[in-house]
Amino acid sequence: MRPLFISILALSFSVSAEKKRPTPTDEVKALVDRVQAFYEKTTDFTASFQQQYTYQSFNRKQTSEGKVFFLKPAMMRWEYQKPAPKSFVLDGEKVYAYDPEAMTFTIASFRSNQLSASVTFLWGQGRLEKEFAISRVECDSCQGTLLELTPHKPDPRFQKIKLEVDPRSSQVLRSIVIDPDGSENAITFTDFKANQKLSKELFKLKPPPGTQVVDLTKRQH
Repeated sequence: MRPLFISILALSFSVSAEKKRPTPTDEVKALVDRVQAFYEKTTDFTASFQQQYTYQSFNRKQTSEGKVFFLKPAMMRWEYQKPAPKSFVLDGEKVYAYDPEAMTFTIASFRSNQLSASVTFLWGQGRLEKEFAISRVECDSCQGTLLELTPHKPDPRFQKIKLEVDPRSSQVLRSIVIDPDGSENAITFTDFKANQKLSKELFKLKPPPGTQVVDLTKRQH
């Protein structure tokens, strides 16, 4: 299964010619503006998450659970708890991945300023309507409003994104990334807590003794 963290990194770049941009309805625009305003005022947040990856080719699903932590300006940590513990951290310009079962710790370079607005708006940066055509879609099982985001510039790494938004709180309840082959990576957020004054120390990973360290930043020079 492709981890949520990898799906986020897959939203980094756009290619190809730009399409004519449709204008969202007034209702959708107002909701998107409220969502952006909410995260612009949020300095940090934590949440529990459940990730369900649906494989289009194999017609099967795999579920993971854990906790996520965001801190402005560009820090996030994903702590997978089930089915196996794993940690992923983005701290400025580096990515850290720790697999305690395999006893491996990987470090790689990453430019957070190249992330799509579909991620950076969670830090209060980027404008969704500049990168995506946004429309409301019907969803009988949703607790909130489901928005469909289609990139203005097609990206070979994903088709579109769907965001389920609570129209009252303006929080994102669920994010769905649809891969080019139709596979879906759906993440549901619960127990959302904003402005907890998270420490930057939370976004530092230090492997225990005996862990194999793979530093890809040295290979990239």
